[in-house]
Amino acid sequence: MKKMIRMAFAALLLLAVSAASAQKVNRTAFLSRIEKSDADIADPKKNTKAATWINRGKLFYEAAAEPTKNLFLNTDAALLKMTLGGNPSATNAAELRGQACEEWVYPYFTAYVLDNKVIAWKQTQLIVEDAPAKAIAAYCKAYELDPKSAAKVKAGLQQVSDFCSQAGDVAGSRNDYADAARSYRQAFEAQSACPAFDQPNPELLFYAGYMYTMDASENRNPETYAAGADCFNKALDLGYCDEEGNLYYFLFHCYYGQKANDPEFVIRAKDALLQGVEKFPKNERILEGLTQLYTSSEDNVGDPADLVALLDNAIASDPDNADLWFGRGRIFYALNNYDESIASFKKIVELQPERFDGYYYLGVFYTIKGDAMNTEANQKQRSSQAAYEEDQKAVVEVYKQAVPYFEKAHELRPDDVDTLEYVKSLCFRLRDEEGMQDKYEYYNALFKKAKGLE
Repeated sequence: MKKMIRMAFAALLLLAVSAASAQKVNRTAFLSRIEKSDADIADPKKNTKAATWINRGKLFYEAAAEPTKNLFLNTDAALLKMTLGGNPSATNAAELRGQACEEWVYPYFTAYVLDNKVIAWKQTQLIVEDAPAKAIAAYCKAYELDPKSAAKVKAGLQQVSDFCSQAGDVAGSRNDYADAARSYRQAFEAQSACPAFDQPNPELLFYAGYMYTMDASENRNPETYAAGADCFNKALDLGYCDEEGNLYYFLFHCYYGQKANDPEFVIRAKDALLQGVEKFPKNERILEGLTQLYTSSEDNVGDPADLVALLDNAIASDPDNADLWFGRGRIFYALNNYDESIASFKKIVELQPERFDGYYYLGVFYTIKGDAMNTEANQKQRSSQAAYEEDQKAVVEVYKQAVPYFEKAHELRPDDVDTLEYVKSLCFRLRDEEGMQDKYEYYNALFKKAKGLE
């Protein structure tokens, strides 16, 4: 009986806690500690001690982190209430990234909740302005006074960097790209501000540059494009590039977005893409950017043939590089030269006989070539039915060439639904040709099974 009474009493306490509006942040205590720290650095004796500045750095870091220290992405919302000790002061309907969600309002932040998970938040009140920057400055001063304090300084700066990086993640999760960019940039500054941090992480600059690019593309702000380009170039100077080479594509956009200020930025944009395609010849974003640029009306960009020549020169030096042939094929496809696209991808499957995308794209290019020939044939003026039938026969022969490449792609990747859809559709189109009706029925059955239609 006593145990049951205690359990009931505990439940009542829990209900009482959850009914209260919570989030206790003792701002007064922090301001008092900061006032004491101000007095310490004004003291001629304490001012010269690294420990004074390390303590100050830690204090400003804690002031920055305190309001959101219990927040993590994908935290269970009920757990958040329990951690904070009560309900939000208000709960409102909201929309984030096109999704309907709830807005939980607390004194220092607003959390966004979807399916009982915290998907983002926005800090609405600070304990002190510019706390991360003040923490960085304090730690740097400590190192300046005593380089032997490097280990403690580095540990403190890492905390500041991690806090800013998380702030960048959270701002990005709510599509606040400008805030995310500033946070990632400050995360890098925490690591690069003084020699105590010997190897700052340039990936933070990449994230900052990407967020600046996203913000600039929405707002068409040349200054933001410039900030993005600065971050990307600093990352490159430190030897960093993402694994796929997208940095060069984003750098292209950052330069191109500034062309209204100076036409020379168009050339810089082109050069960024050319550097990128040399190192990452398979990157479709870079290839598409180059194709768009070379086929645009921009002055002094050059002839599309120049781009082909660039790839052909690279292939001449490295003829067995399948990625270079991939890039060449994609460029010719963008220029509607399907024969050269096909020739390039035939080289890919010769070099790499088990490469799925080589066979898949050969099937696609033959299909697109057949579609183009069919459109042209239907628009021609002819004097006889025989001439029309001759043109249609040529179209059918091109379509037939696509089928074995799709079949090989299917053999290499049996579960790829796109391949199945292509090959069954082609076989249906060619159903009057010998053996194609049987192939259609076979691949159509596999397609339906893969789509869960039977």
